[in-house]
Formats: sequence, structure tokens, C-alpha cells
Amino acid sequence: MPNLSRLRADTVAGITTASVVLPQAVAYATIAGLPVQAGLYCALVPMITYALLGTSRPLSVSTTSTLSALTAAALAATPPGIAPLTAASTLAVLTGVILLTASVLRLGFLADFISDPVMTGLKSGIGLTIAAGQLGTVIGVHAEGTKVFDRLLSAVGRLGEANVPTMLVAAGVLVLLVVLRRVPHVPGPLVAVTIVTLISFLAHLSSYGVATVGRVPGGLPTPLLPDLGLVRTLAPMALGMALLAFVESITAARIFRHRDDPPLDADRELLALGLANAVGGIFRAYPATGGMTQSEMNDAFGARSQRAEIVTALCTAVVLLLLTPALAPLPTAVLGGIVLTIAARLIDVHGLAATPGPGRCSST
Repeated sequence: MPNLSRLRADTVAGITTASVVLPQAVAYATIAGLPVQAGLYCALVPMITYALLGTSRPLSVSTTSTLSALTAAALAATPPGIAPLTAASTLAVLTGVILLTASVLRLGFLADFISDPVMTGLKSGIGLTIAAGQLGTVIGVHAEGTKVFDRLLSAVGRLGEANVPTMLVAAGVLVLLVVLRRVPHVPGPLVAVTIVTLISFLAHLSSYGVATVGRVPGGLPTPLLPDLGLVRTLAPMALGMALLAFVESITAARIFRHRDDPPLDADRELLALGLANAVGGIFRAYPATGGMTQSEMNDAFGARSQRAEIVTALCTAVVLLLLTPALAPLPTAVLGGIVLTIAARLIDVHGLAATPGPGRCSST
């Protein structure tokens, strides 16, 4: 009976976490500049691989807004003509190889040297970058440029061309997400995606100029070998992403560790995260790490073991095999609205104000 009780708890936690992971994964793919199915791939193979090898009970591994934004920057540096998904999966493999090398060299202790102010500044900057990149999506115009201010100015300069129905959809989603965040244990992104997709289908919002996701290829991801010609271009970015992925993952694992959990092994975490990225990259995922929000959901709903992550991954497989046609009428403005709320959470105004600047000392 105890084993049955634990299995039931893991199943409930895994399904509940999937209700948060799946809509966010689709939204994160748009941050990375990849097709939406790429986000779902990140919630499949990397999650299963980590679940088999990781030492954290509640840690849920897929992609995050931070890694998605860095993936977009890496793709912008690749030569013209390279398929984005090929470059992104190559980036994941490189990130995994670097993490595996760090595991062999037993470099897990390095996570202790990354200060909170550094992480606060980095995430806040990425949050601003993400928000600027989504402005065009939520007002219904095409923003040009690869740099933050270029895209921001491009979107603002085209305000006169804004699509009013698109703006109303985005505004409605933002209000809905803010309201639902006040309701405990309600997966706001899933509710928003479900409601607005249904409205879009019934009201034919695409006929009013509202851009939709369109056809999403279904089925499980097939193997895709990395493009070795991109190694020199992507290696520097992969190194930074490997460090950030490990820091994000080990931080979440430490926060949600309970007293009766097995001890965390930093070097084993490097191994698990490295294989999650390397194997995930071969199956068309882009870089992945342990996410704070999804791990919090896993823990809050009573995950007892990594079986909860297996359940979440199985939910992803069901979506890929059976439900991708239902995503076709989903307005991209919904994803833009979800991304904006995620970006807002990354920008830590109080943390930035408390960070000592040049010539200032923090009080002790």
C-alpha cells in the first residue's frame, strides 16, 4: 500500500506539473525562435533522461525562459541557410558535452561561486530582452532587427499598423493570467491556452487578422545528428549555457530538497543534466535545465520520486501523438502574453536596487 500511495502521489504531481510545463514549453519555443513543437521536445527526452539519473526528487527538467532567450541569441549568430532546429539541437548536444566533461572533472563545486547579484542582473537583462522581443507579437506587427532596441523601436514605429483584435486577445490573456495567479493550484497558462484556442476556433479569429500557430507536426521526435560544422560558432555560447543551466538546476534542487530526501550530488547532477541535453539534442530538443516553476509545482503536489517527471513526459508524448491538431487555432498573441508574464517575473527590481554598485559596499 505505501508503494501504491507513492505512485498515486507521483502520478497526480506529474499530471499537474504537465499542465504548467506544456503551455510554457510552447511559449518558450517562440522565445527561442523555433517551431512550437521544439518546446514540447524539451519536455520529453531531457525530462526522461534526467529522471533516470538525477539525484533530486522534485526537479523537473525541460527548457526555461533564460535558456530559450540565449538559444535565440545563438541562432542569430549561425550562418544563413542553417535550419534553426538543426542549430538548436546541435547547441543542446554541445551544452551536454560540456556538462559531461565538467562531471568527469568533478567541477560541481563551481556552482557555489556564482553570486546572487550576478544571477539577478543576468535574469533581469534577459527578462527585458524577452519582453522587447514579444512586443510585435502582442500588437500584431512584424518587428524587425536582432538587437533589443532595434526590435523595440521597430514595433513602436509600427503601432499605427497594430491589429486591434490581436491586442485585445493579448490583453485578455494578460488579465486572465494575473487573476488566475491569485487562485491556488490553478494552471493559469493551460486555462488561458484552452479558453482562447476554443474561442479562436469558434469565432475564426484568423479571419480578423489574428495570427495563429497553424499546423504543428505531430509524432515523437526522430533522431537528428548534430551539425559538426557549427561547433566553432556555437561552442562559446554552449559554454555559458552549460554553466547557467547547471546553476539554475542545482539552485532549484537545493530549494525544494526535503530533509528525508537523499543528499544532492553536484557531480552526479552534472552527469544527469549533461546526458539530458546531449540525448535531448539528438532528438531535436534545444538546451534544457531544471525549471523553478515546474519543480515548485512538482513539489507542491507531493512528488515522491522521479516517477513524477516520467508522468509529465508521458503527458507530453500524448500531446505530440494525439493533440497537436488542436494547437492550430491557438493565437500567437496568447503565447506572447504568457511570455510577457514570464519576462516580468524575471525582472527583479528590488534585487537590482539592493545590488551594490561600483564604489558602494553592501551593509553587513
